[in-house]
Amino acid sequence: MKKILATLALGFTAMAGYAATPLWMRDLQISPDGTEILYCYKGDIYKVPAQGGTANQLTTQDSYECNPVWSPDGKQIAFASDRHGNFDIFVMSAQGGSARRLTTHSASELPSTFTPDGKYILFSAALQDPAESALFPTASMTELYKVPVAGGRTEQVLATPAEAVCFDKSGNRFFYQDRKGGENEWRKHHTSSITRDIWVFDAKSGKHTNLTDLAGEDRNPVLSPDGKRLYFLSERKGGSFNVYSFPIDRPQEVKQETSFKTHPVRFLSMSGNGTLCYTYDGEIYTQQGGSPKKLRVELTRDDAPQMADFDFSSGATSATVSPDGKQVAFIIRGEVFVTSTEYATTKQITHTAAREAGVDFAPDNRTLVYASERSGNWQLYQATIVRKEDPNFPNATLIEEKVLLPSSTVERANPQYSPDGKEIAFIEDRNRLMVLNLASKKVRQVTDGSTWYSTGGGFDYAWSPDGKWFTLEFTGNKHDPYSDIGLVSAQGGTITNLTNSGYSSSSPRFVLDGNAILFTTERYGMRAHASWGSQNDAMLIFLNQDAYDKFRLSKEDYELSK
Repeated sequence: MKKILATLALGFTAMAGYAATPLWMRDLQISPDGTEILYCYKGDIYKVPAQGGTANQLTTQDSYECNPVWSPDGKQIAFASDRHGNFDIFVMSAQGGSARRLTTHSASELPSTFTPDGKYILFSAALQDPAESALFPTASMTELYKVPVAGGRTEQVLATPAEAVCFDKSGNRFFYQDRKGGENEWRKHHTSSITRDIWVFDAKSGKHTNLTDLAGEDRNPVLSPDGKRLYFLSERKGGSFNVYSFPIDRPQEVKQETSFKTHPVRFLSMSGNGTLCYTYDGEIYTQQGGSPKKLRVELTRDDAPQMADFDFSSGATSATVSPDGKQVAFIIRGEVFVTSTEYATTKQITHTAAREAGVDFAPDNRTLVYASERSGNWQLYQATIVRKEDPNFPNATLIEEKVLLPSSTVERANPQYSPDGKEIAFIEDRNRLMVLNLASKKVRQVTDGSTWYSTGGGFDYAWSPDGKWFTLEFTGNKHDPYSDIGLVSAQGGTITNLTNSGYSSSSPRFVLDGNAILFTTERYGMRAHASWGSQNDAMLIFLNQDAYDKFRLSKEDYELSK
């Protein structure tokens, strides 16, 4: 009894002690008057006095909120929220309350700043590259847009990436950090041609001027209240991110403002009275002229315990419809789920700390196959509904799982049932297409691994409806930067190249009752010449003349042609 009471007392102490200083606060923004600081913590937005103290929680949704920015008068804030599935721009009172949605695009939008007149919010998103743009149309290379605070149509400001935007008081020009590629923004201590630089854009002349030209990172520009000096974060001088500054008219005269060691300074902002605000090692600091001052921040959260009750609107992969069309199996957060197509009932099939991938239905609608790395390397697993009276996976009361072809040295993944359900194809050691006969337990080799050289996890392939052929993605040799679509016997043999385009093709599937192959290719789009970010089209390969005639002719012309 004493042990139980002691445990309860310890539990209450831990709960009461949660009203303490949080760590790893993000997306800091000090208010224009320098009295308050916005920050993001555990997916919610908080506001704390600039002198430190108890934080006030402004958002309480189950969604993730981030990137808060102040309006010039300090009366409103804009932020990003994924409460509708992806990040949209919202605006709300700086005192809290209900938020108003301003953007509705299916892409993710992240706000940078208000315009000086407070009428617009500038944000970054990958919505629409102009036709004349030479950039790859990829989500990592965003464009700059603005949306009216009062609501209305979004307008494109720049077709090129411009992040962490900072206006001067006139509103005629703004400073920003560029983005030259998909390099992770949290990477430290790297020097390359892809690192960020600080630029200034003159809206009247349309001219961009580079202000920093360092091999390392220069980012997050903020302008002093008098508009004469620009502060920014940099890894120059061979150290971690620190605060630097230079006169606007003399960018070469760089001055170091902070000298933190070991960890990077992040999330720089500045108030109208010249107070710098940033984080270091997960905590908030302010600085006005002299030495940095660490803030003591307190907050109390009523965090709900983690429950096995998931609610997802995105992130699912490997979606596979059962042959009878009544179930859909999919992977989310590395676990296998099956849901009904008619009802909301969903069953979680796997409960492991490892990742599962590549789920597929057997023709009987009662068996699944998938890969899992729970044993240390990828292996094949089969899950079967045990009780005959259970109609499907979502309503199954007992599911039996077993490993197929267990091995501690050979990897097996990307499984697919044959059309008759008697065999399972899979990729062995990421480069060989193999087939397991479920009755005899024998494994045969279809390709020998010499037609695939990537170690990323395998290639796309598909059974023909009669189970006699495979269509697959393959490369001629290890020096080829592209892949073609091929056809090979299910018993193994030579691959017939069906595309021979010299550009990448992938995702082949048999369609039209096995008379054609549907696939994607970059041969006609924006191509990836020794790079990435190409555009793909969907194409058909017809395997016989009759299928081609039937597809391209009207019903009348087709009958006449016969």
